[in-house]
Amino acid sequence: MVATTNEVSVATGVKGTTTLLDIRNVAKSFGPNPVLRDISLQIAEGEFLTILGESGSGKTTLLRIIAGFESADAGEIWMAGERLDRQPPYRRRVNTVFQHYALFPHLTVAENVGYGLRVAKVAKDEIAARVEQALAMVKMAAFAQSKPAKISGGQQQRIALARALVNRPRLLLLDEPLSALDANLRRQMQVELKSLQREVGIAFVFVTHDQEEAMVMSDRIALLRLGELEQVASPREIYSRPATAYTAQFIGHTNLLRGEIKDGIARCSGLSWRTGFRDGPALFSLRPENIRLANAATASGVVRLRGKISRQAFHGATELLQLECAEGLMVSVRTATRENWQGELELEFSPADAVPVRESEERH
Repeated sequence: MVATTNEVSVATGVKGTTTLLDIRNVAKSFGPNPVLRDISLQIAEGEFLTILGESGSGKTTLLRIIAGFESADAGEIWMAGERLDRQPPYRRRVNTVFQHYALFPHLTVAENVGYGLRVAKVAKDEIAARVEQALAMVKMAAFAQSKPAKISGGQQQRIALARALVNRPRLLLLDEPLSALDANLRRQMQVELKSLQREVGIAFVFVTHDQEEAMVMSDRIALLRLGELEQVASPREIYSRPATAYTAQFIGHTNLLRGEIKDGIARCSGLSWRTGFRDGPALFSLRPENIRLANAATASGVVRLRGKISRQAFHGATELLQLECAEGLMVSVRTATRENWQGELELEFSPADAVPVRESEERH
């Protein structure tokens, strides 16, 4: 049964939108090794969704199954109400931009972009018009007669995008397309790629292992861990309200405080605060930037701690300090850069910033 619009809005997490792609219980193994386990995920029209995960998490395999380059062992994929996984790749209104752009060196930029249309025997006049439009989208019209060797890596990346967009896909899949670029160009292309996606209005599914890249570009992030979805949420939510210890540690830095809740009081390594969660073992994620230098004027209810600086790492405008506190507790604190941090510091945090998370299960 195809979901209704109301059902879709809940499933995608993107308010007021309809589902374009519906991945239902997809599983894939290579030999005895499961690579994807029961993946269900909905992608909305016009959404920029990033599949994030470390090497071996299954993210590229999932992308290849959507594109039709791999077949799933179980599950279904639907696109706009039609079964997609039964169609050959060339019939799917899906295009892929790979990490290696694979531009033909002997063809001009325009010829590279129009190659797929020529293979499909599209009329010459239409090819010329569509190539011109695609190059204009990526701001590369001036380079139409150049050869790939004569343009930069960032420009080649735009040509690869134009070659995908010229086919007018409903969904664009991008497999780590920025990983070969240097750091400055990569940051620039992140902004440009996000702007382009908004301009053309089609859904992008972007694969990366880079958490910062995912945070900057995405409407939502689907975090994969060993072939299973760990959490799917907006960048802001996945950072500020991680569901599991793995998510909290993978997305940015965090302090994991393990302790016990009894009679509405959480106790972790000599620290204690009031909480509304039920009694029992508890695990909390506390971001380093939410721990601050103690202030005598701070209202009551904050949690105070003292720690001795054991290490510091310079990050430009900020520094990450490692402090050794009572009962062997090690705490990371992010603070404004200062010339000399040394000795002991008196610190505090709000109980609301200690976010309860689930233990991450061992998986094999």
